[in-house]
Amino acid sequence: MTTTVAAYAAPAAKAPLERTTIERRAVGEFDVLIDIEFAGICHSDIHQAREGWGTAIFPMVPGHEIAGVVSEVGPGVTKYSVGDRVGVGCMVDSCRACDNCTAGLQQYCTGGGPNWTYNSVGKDGQPTYGGYSQKIVVDENYVLRIPDGLPLDVAAPLLCAGITTYSPLKHWNAGPGKRVAVIGLGGLGHMGVKIAAALGAEVTVLSQSLRKKDDGLRLGATHYYATSDPKTFENLKGTFDIILNTVSAPLDFDAYLSLLRTDGAMVNVGIPEEPVRILLSSVFGHRRSLSSSGIGGIPETQEMLDFCAEHNLGAEIELIRADQVNEAYERVVNSDVRYRFVIDTATI
Repeated sequence: MTTTVAAYAAPAAKAPLERTTIERRAVGEFDVLIDIEFAGICHSDIHQAREGWGTAIFPMVPGHEIAGVVSEVGPGVTKYSVGDRVGVGCMVDSCRACDNCTAGLQQYCTGGGPNWTYNSVGKDGQPTYGGYSQKIVVDENYVLRIPDGLPLDVAAPLLCAGITTYSPLKHWNAGPGKRVAVIGLGGLGHMGVKIAAALGAEVTVLSQSLRKKDDGLRLGATHYYATSDPKTFENLKGTFDIILNTVSAPLDFDAYLSLLRTDGAMVNVGIPEEPVRILLSSVFGHRRSLSSSGIGGIPETQEMLDFCAEHNLGAEIELIRADQVNEAYERVVNSDVRYRFVIDTATI
């Protein structure tokens, strides 16, 4: 039997979100029913609700930073029990058979692509609805365990912001002896700083101004520079092993690439809505790389949650009521949040 639950949805592109109800599927043999307690607001939610990344599915219930408690399990479930603290990130299924899925890289599924948590179509042919809601039903293989040391409210953003920064930092070997620059100190960037510092790297924040410098240093950065100052690019030329670009606005990529050492990599985890431009000469001279990274697979996401619990890393949040979501969207667009809005879903 399906379950009717309250949710906040965008009824159409660019329309304000409003309270509504949605149907959640019946709990199947390997499904977990989760009572959602907190849902983070990611800039991706705004891009999709406003069709900044292309045609979307409406009505849309955004939210892929989900933390809650298991309230029911299917008869075949072995990984979770009622009462467990769990999370759901950006995907709720994949083909499970392609090379990437079998390697634990479900986010790069080539067998039809992942089934995203929202703005996607599930294997049952129905649209998926995300975390701005009271409950969600997910296959146990796409549910994450949230360690006891992590409060659910600060853990919720880790399901996107945490793994989106952890995965590339691990892949490009951030750690002792490595110099890492993080572009932007926002929802993604602040977690990038925390995680890179916990991995043992020397961390520099590159931000438009010095307005958040004290925060950056408190979060684990050793250095903080304003990119609005031309001297920044002169003084830091050839400095970094890894540049993690967390902003979703177009940048002067050639200027930032000049800051890499030989064999350095600039990794983009923000997705601008417009095309970007670079000169190949910016990577040619020092065998530099311009790359990107998309979230992480299920095993790596669990690894990230365990790492964050071990190092006491949670997101810096502003907890809001559900009826404040439209105001929160505007504040995110204006970079007016420190550093992640989280919806208390009890207020839906």
